[in-house]
Amino acid sequence: MSSGALRHLFLVGQAFGLVALPAPVRACAACFGQSDDAMAQGMNLGIFTLLIVTVFVLLGLAACGIFLARRSARLAAHPPEQTSPAESPELPQTTSHPTPS
Repeated sequence: MSSGALRHLFLVGQAFGLVALPAPVRACAACFGQSDDAMAQGMNLGIFTLLIVTVFVLLGLAACGIFLARRSARLAAHPPEQTSPAESPELPQTTSHPTPS
């Protein structure tokens, strides 16, 4: 038996299996028409939760992009001053604390 014939037989078997299934097995409660069922309500809440998570992730990415764009514009308008190490102020002298004896 060639691979093409075997593939054809497999697809015919799958199609027959789908047709032989009873109608309630083929669809969930939301797709089958009982939209007030607990399973359909749970699925709707799950979809809503995933949408909320997606929106917050996209808002976070947008906020990060806006922050970086504003920071870049601010630094381009007012570049930081370049000072050489000789011109930088000296660090304050620290006093050593006596150790207890």
